[in-house]
Amino acid sequence: MDYHKILAEINEEVSHLIGKGKVADYIPELAKVKKDKFAIYLLTLDGKSYETGNSQELFSIQSISKVFMLALMISKIGKRVYKRVDVEPSGDPFNSLVQLEHENGIPRNPFINSGALVITDMMLSHFENPKEEMLRFVRSLAGDDKIFYNEAVAQSELRTGFKNAAMVNLMKSFGNIKNEIEDVLELYCYCCSIEMSCCQLAKAFRVFANHGKGVVDTRQYISKSQFKRITAIMLTCGFYDEAGEFAFQVGLPGKSGVGGGIAAIMPGDYSIVVWSPGLNENGNSLVGMKALELFTTKTGSSIF
Repeated sequence: MDYHKILAEINEEVSHLIGKGKVADYIPELAKVKKDKFAIYLLTLDGKSYETGNSQELFSIQSISKVFMLALMISKIGKRVYKRVDVEPSGDPFNSLVQLEHENGIPRNPFINSGALVITDMMLSHFENPKEEMLRFVRSLAGDDKIFYNEAVAQSELRTGFKNAAMVNLMKSFGNIKNEIEDVLELYCYCCSIEMSCCQLAKAFRVFANHGKGVVDTRQYISKSQFKRITAIMLTCGFYDEAGEFAFQVGLPGKSGVGGGIAAIMPGDYSIVVWSPGLNENGNSLVGMKALELFTTKTGSSIF
């Protein structure tokens, strides 16, 4: 398949959308990001790569980090993770407090903010230095030591994350947060602030495309059974209130972030990452969603 030609066609077909949408300006540092960026990076399991646009430029991965956080904790404690966080789509905004009140402080899934905050709490309980452990894990997945937290983004989120603070306090009242509230919020914001390029993200997600096994280092990061469950959650819960639409239009498991990135996989075949900071009304990359829809249509590839 001529992926170079396909990516060039996609670049042309989405060009009229680039610069549209709205950046995540409720995080002051992300409000500074220019909307005219666009990139695609495709990486196959046999090591072939194809790219277009700003694919080597760093951006804040935000909620894409929740996949790494979940994988890290599952590799540490296995299915015990799911005793404190459910695996159902939420049907409510990613920062909603309503369901937490009705469901006794148990988040619907690990990819909404409340769920990721519980995962963060687990990280604090099980690792001596969870901040270092998280970065080490992501670097290992990507095979790249040049991946870092963005201090300015982390501090910006800490200063303005009032709903996140409310969630942690509410879940603490139900006994589903074990550590200090300030420690949970700080670690969570740092995880979201990780900066990566489309190239680096595609390398990290290629491990998931390879059923949890490293392609270069051949390490089994998560078991095949754990991979199956993470992939299922990506498909059903990876795109806020638009997970059904993404499955319908694109047909790949993946995860988006309000930094404008989307990482997706075709198990056994490839990982693909798109980035464009302008978001639609659901908090997903406007151009990224369209680009991935075009990609799976033109290539005829999906999990269905």
